[in-house]
Amino acid sequence: MAIEDIFGKELKVINLGLEGFAKDLEKQGVNVIHVDWKPPALGKEDLIKLLDRLEPYKDRINEANNKAIRALLDAQPTIVGLGKAIEVIPGMDERTFLHAGPPVEWDRMCGPMKGAIIGGLIYEGLARDKDEAEKIASSGKIKFSPCHHHDAVGPMAGLVTPSMPVWIIEDENSGKRAYCTLNEGLGKVLRYGAFSAEVIERLRWMERTLAPALSEAIKIKGRINLKTLIAQALQMGDECHNRNKAGTSLFIREIAPALVKAGLASEVLSSVLEFINSNDHFFLNLSMPACKCSLEAASGIKWSTLVITMARNGTDFGIRLSSMPDRWFTAPAPKVKGLYFPGYTDEDANPDIGDSAITETAGIGGFAMAAAPAIVKFVGGTVEDAFNFTLRMYEITLAENNSYLIPNLDFRGTPTGIDLLKVIEKGITPNINTGIAHKDPGVGQVGAGLVEAPMKCFEDALKAFVEKHISEEEG
Repeated sequence: MAIEDIFGKELKVINLGLEGFAKDLEKQGVNVIHVDWKPPALGKEDLIKLLDRLEPYKDRINEANNKAIRALLDAQPTIVGLGKAIEVIPGMDERTFLHAGPPVEWDRMCGPMKGAIIGGLIYEGLARDKDEAEKIASSGKIKFSPCHHHDAVGPMAGLVTPSMPVWIIEDENSGKRAYCTLNEGLGKVLRYGAFSAEVIERLRWMERTLAPALSEAIKIKGRINLKTLIAQALQMGDECHNRNKAGTSLFIREIAPALVKAGLASEVLSSVLEFINSNDHFFLNLSMPACKCSLEAASGIKWSTLVITMARNGTDFGIRLSSMPDRWFTAPAPKVKGLYFPGYTDEDANPDIGDSAITETAGIGGFAMAAAPAIVKFVGGTVEDAFNFTLRMYEITLAENNSYLIPNLDFRGTPTGIDLLKVIEKGITPNINTGIAHKDPGVGQVGAGLVEAPMKCFEDALKAFVEKHISEEEG
């Protein structure tokens, strides 16, 4: 066909790649369809070669992933009770402080994590003030260890000290357990690095009044199935990470009658109910360990490319795989894009921090934003963004959840089970919605927003996965 024939007819164009070309044609009245296409692995030759090396083992990988995702979907996370951290968390002792994210030592810790540790030392009675706490923290007398190394999770700084009361959550299918502290509320709280007298006083009230009351109520009530509560909360407008209004309300309905039957003094009963009712984020510290023990049920499966951990310590962002649960793959923690409280800006923000991305790892949180469009008022963006975040995550996950359903998507299951290979092939990293801590210790929360996991974590994980599994296979 001669070129004159082409330009003498109406053009119908399919545009691949850069959307700008399609927009230019649209402005000129050309009938154009844009295809959002990218080369595999963003065109990185070394990654494409690694994917090619795995091709002969695809059946093994699929079999392993089917086993892993089934364990995750079949999990039944349930509240067992409460306990003192040193008495119930594996590997905990009087000189061990747990923190969020991958391993990190005092000299590399960010401001909010240092602030939380200062507060933790004061709370435990090991230090009288900030200066003394900093000396102890830098002396080597305290062992700092990731929550994830002890079957625990913690929001933001994630600090767990020996005396703190913790939830005990168990997957009734696998028997795996997970632990998490009780939620303090928003603003100037320990997990955001604040350590003023009011913060310490609140923590001691939680230890001496709130936790014993809840413990007695759980004994009366019996085990509470968190999977059912999360499923209901998603259908009531939560995503169970940064929006927990429905989850907290549902928990109150479950626990209130038992609290009344526990024979508590009237002032104790009223203070406990008022505290939970005034703290819309109370349920976060239940949804997190629910996700943790569910993912642990899928841990340790050879050849599985399921991601079982995403966590941040404010310095590093790290992931772990089902097939290599003892190894972290890290990259610098990114900055969060979001909304700030009055008087604060991006200059005040610490990089991404916290274990709460365990919710996204399990298929809720940022992966379920389409269920909670009102979340955009807290983290920024638009309602359309909330829907698009969820829809995009279907491209990198292994399944649609059979329990966690999204009414706004015609009750489609949430995208569940991050697949390392799909992340690499598609060039899409997981979306996370999160709080923002001030970069300096002692200040607290300054906003909330959205962040993407760094691709480097997944690229390094792929390289290690190929090296481990294929080298073992080839002897």
